[in-house]
Amino acid sequence: MTSLKTNDFADRRSSAMAAKAEILKAYRAKMDEDEPGRVARLEERMAIAAARDERHKERDRLKAEARELHEAEERRKAEEVAYLDAANVAARAKVEAEQKSDNMIARVIKDEAERKADRDTRYANRKARQR
Repeated sequence: MTSLKTNDFADRRSSAMAAKAEILKAYRAKMDEDEPGRVARLEERMAIAAARDERHKERDRLKAEARELHEAEERRKAEEVAYLDAANVAARAKVEAEQKSDNMIARVIKDEAERKADRDTRYANRKARQR
Protein backbone atom coordinates (compact mmCIF):
# COMPACT_ATOMS: atom_id res chain seq x y z
CA MET A 1 0.00 0.00 0.00
CA THR A 2 1.19 3.38 -0.93
CA SER A 3 0.65 6.13 1.40
CA LEU A 4 0.34 9.66 0.36
CA LYS A 5 2.87 11.79 1.98
CA THR A 6 1.54 15.11 3.07
CA ASN A 7 4.23 17.64 2.93
CA ASP A 8 2.86 20.70 4.61
CA PHE A 9 4.78 23.84 5.59
CA ALA A 10 5.76 22.72 9.08
CA ASP A 11 7.28 19.49 7.73
CA ARG A 12 9.24 21.33 5.07
CA ARG A 13 10.49 23.85 7.60
CA SER A 14 11.62 21.21 10.07
CA SER A 15 13.39 19.25 7.34
CA ALA A 16 15.15 22.46 6.14
CA MET A 17 16.26 23.20 9.68
CA ALA A 18 17.53 19.65 10.05
CA ALA A 19 19.46 19.96 6.79
CA LYS A 20 21.00 23.23 7.92
CA ALA A 21 21.94 21.65 11.23
CA GLU A 22 23.60 18.75 9.37
CA ILE A 23 25.52 21.20 7.15
CA LEU A 24 26.64 23.16 10.22
CA LYS A 25 27.63 19.95 11.99
CA ALA A 26 29.65 18.85 8.95
CA TYR A 27 31.30 22.30 8.74
CA ARG A 28 32.27 22.19 12.42
CA ALA A 29 33.66 18.68 12.02
CA LYS A 30 35.70 19.88 9.04
CA MET A 31 36.97 22.87 11.04
CA ASP A 32 37.99 20.56 13.87
CA GLU A 33 39.89 18.38 11.40
CA ASP A 34 41.67 21.44 9.93
CA GLU A 35 42.34 22.98 13.34
CA PRO A 36 46.16 22.40 13.41
CA GLY A 37 46.56 23.78 9.89
CA ARG A 38 44.26 26.69 10.60
CA VAL A 39 46.16 27.64 13.74
CA ALA A 40 49.44 27.44 11.83
CA ARG A 41 48.05 29.63 9.04
CA LEU A 42 46.71 32.10 11.59
CA GLU A 43 50.10 32.25 13.34
CA GLU A 44 51.83 32.71 9.99
CA ARG A 45 49.49 35.57 9.11
CA MET A 46 50.14 37.19 12.48
CA ALA A 47 53.91 36.87 11.99
CA ILE A 48 53.63 38.41 8.52
CA ALA A 49 51.53 41.27 9.92
CA ALA A 50 54.04 41.88 12.73
CA ALA A 51 56.93 41.92 10.24
CA ARG A 52 54.98 44.34 8.04
CA ASP A 53 54.38 46.61 11.03
CA GLU A 54 58.10 46.53 11.86
CA ARG A 55 58.96 47.43 8.26
CA HIS A 56 56.48 50.31 8.37
CA LYS A 57 57.96 51.57 11.65
CA GLU A 58 61.50 51.35 10.25
CA ARG A 59 60.45 53.16 7.07
CA ASP A 60 58.73 55.89 9.09
CA ARG A 61 61.83 56.25 11.28
CA LEU A 62 64.07 56.54 8.23
CA LYS A 63 61.73 59.12 6.69
CA ALA A 64 61.77 61.13 9.92
CA GLU A 65 65.58 61.02 10.02
CA ALA A 66 65.78 62.09 6.38
CA ARG A 67 63.33 64.93 7.06
CA GLU A 68 65.39 66.06 10.07
CA LEU A 69 68.59 65.98 8.00
CA HIS A 70 66.90 67.94 5.23
CA GLU A 71 65.61 70.53 7.70
CA ALA A 72 69.07 70.81 9.31
CA GLU A 73 70.61 71.31 5.86
CA GLU A 74 68.01 73.97 5.04
CA ARG A 75 68.74 75.75 8.34
CA ARG A 76 72.47 75.59 7.63
CA LYS A 77 71.94 77.04 4.16
CA ALA A 78 69.73 79.80 5.57
CA GLU A 79 72.36 80.63 8.21
CA GLU A 80 75.06 80.65 5.54
CA VAL A 81 73.01 83.01 3.38
CA ALA A 82 72.32 85.25 6.38
CA TYR A 83 76.04 85.25 7.26
CA LEU A 84 77.00 86.10 3.69
CA ASP A 85 74.40 88.88 3.61
CA ALA A 86 75.75 90.26 6.88
CA ALA A 87 79.30 90.02 5.54
CA ASN A 88 78.25 91.84 2.36
CA VAL A 89 76.52 94.55 4.37
CA ALA A 90 79.59 94.92 6.58
CA ALA A 91 81.89 95.07 3.54
CA ARG A 92 79.66 97.67 1.88
CA ALA A 93 79.58 99.71 5.08
CA LYS A 94 83.37 99.51 5.32
CA VAL A 95 83.77 100.62 1.69
CA GLU A 96 81.31 103.46 2.20
CA ALA A 97 83.13 104.53 5.38
CA GLU A 98 86.45 104.46 3.54
CA GLN A 99 84.96 106.47 0.69
CA LYS A 100 83.49 108.92 3.15
CA SER A 101 86.83 109.10 4.92
CA ASP A 102 88.60 109.58 1.60
CA ASN A 103 86.12 112.31 0.72
CA MET A 104 86.74 113.98 4.06
CA ILE A 105 90.50 113.72 3.59
CA ALA A 106 90.20 115.08 0.08
CA ARG A 107 88.06 117.94 1.38
CA VAL A 108 90.52 118.69 4.16
CA ILE A 109 93.39 118.66 1.65
CA LYS A 110 91.40 120.89 -0.69
CA ASP A 111 90.55 123.30 2.14
CA GLU A 112 94.19 123.27 3.22
CA ALA A 113 95.28 124.01 -0.35
CA GLU A 114 92.77 126.89 -0.59
CA ARG A 115 93.99 128.37 2.70
CA LYS A 116 97.59 128.05 1.53
CA ALA A 117 96.69 129.69 -1.76
CA ASP A 118 94.93 132.55 0.12
CA ARG A 119 97.92 132.94 2.42
CA ASP A 120 100.31 132.95 -0.51
CA THR A 121 98.16 135.55 -2.26
CA ARG A 122 98.14 137.76 0.87
CA TYR A 123 101.89 137.33 1.22
CA ALA A 124 102.43 138.23 -2.42
CA ASN A 125 100.18 141.29 -2.09
CA ARG A 126 102.02 142.44 1.00
CA LYS A 127 105.35 142.05 -0.74
CA ALA A 128 104.05 143.96 -3.73
CA ARG A 129 102.96 146.86 -1.53
CA GLN A 130 106.33 147.01 0.18
CA ARG A 131 108.17 147.58 -3.10
